[in-house]
Amino acid sequence: MRITSRKAVLSGLALLGTSAILLTGCASAPKASSTNAAAPKFLPCMVSDAGGFDDKSFNQLGLEGLQQASKTLGIKYKEAQSNADTDYAPNITSLVDAGCNLIVTVGFNLSAATVTAALANPKVEFAIIDDAADNNFDGKTDAPNIKPILFDTAQAAFLAGYASASYSKAGTVGTFGGIGYPTVTIFMDGFAQGVDYFNKQKGKSVKVLGYDPANPKAAAMTGGFDANDTAKTVAQNLIDQGADVIFPVGGPIFQSAGAAITDSGKPIALLGADADVFDTFPKYDSLYLTSVLKGMKPAVNDVVTAAAKGNFDPAPYLGTLKNGGVGIAPFHDYKSKVAPSLQGELDKIKASIISGDIKVKSYLAAS
Repeated sequence: MRITSRKAVLSGLALLGTSAILLTGCASAPKASSTNAAAPKFLPCMVSDAGGFDDKSFNQLGLEGLQQASKTLGIKYKEAQSNADTDYAPNITSLVDAGCNLIVTVGFNLSAATVTAALANPKVEFAIIDDAADNNFDGKTDAPNIKPILFDTAQAAFLAGYASASYSKAGTVGTFGGIGYPTVTIFMDGFAQGVDYFNKQKGKSVKVLGYDPANPKAAAMTGGFDANDTAKTVAQNLIDQGADVIFPVGGPIFQSAGAAITDSGKPIALLGADADVFDTFPKYDSLYLTSVLKGMKPAVNDVVTAAAKGNFDPAPYLGTLKNGGVGIAPFHDYKSKVAPSLQGELDKIKASIISGDIKVKSYLAAS
């Protein structure tokens, strides 16, 4: 299994074909029983990205995993919320000083600060979500006490793209992101591949606005991960171009898309990313076709539980369709609106992705 860090992808300084991080069979995160066998005084902790723990998506899922493990184990935990990138290093330092045994950092933006802290504190265990912690681009995690938690969301987004193309009445769907990091564009790329697969299978020509796999640098982006007027404007641009399914990727920016759709008064479907937004943000439940799921909550729960029992394993975890680390949410209120054959088609496509008969391209894909 070959994994290239997002920083290597961004910088172009590393050769994707020569660097690799070996995963232990690309299996699920370490499993742990529900018995209270945590080490005495074990203290797990977490630092958020700038979106905050109440983003109804990325950071919130990470915190819920920490809370679930702590509750099951009967132990306390600490959290430190980052409101800006200047908070990352101080927040990690404050948790080290507080005596945290395991510190989980949420997001690739915290990679440099996590590596620095891990090297300076070799007795503290770290885990980072959505980054390989490979800042020197050699294909290896930069510190032996960091566990990367990664997700090949292109596989799940492929299914969502196929479903969106199947549902679209206008023959036009759209996607946009927060910032063009690989952990954002991996969703958009998988989505576009799924639409393309639908077109080839059905002889259709559904268009994808906002992302071209051949030119990812030109993808529609808001420039941040805030639900604001900029995100609403980007969503409105897709609506004005005729998209009747919109897939925002970047924490709470889906909320701005929901507002734009509501204001338009048009029958436009909305997709969520990371969490099942039907559950986390019910304000727009009537709009949600599905969500592309990233299993951060169970992954963090398992990593924390294993570490608390003295079984910390720094081998990277990669969530895939095969191990249940990624997936798509139910159609919920859209169940009666999609084609009756769609779920069966998606089940077959999922099985073909797992078997390798359908190849989904991504920077995290197996070689």
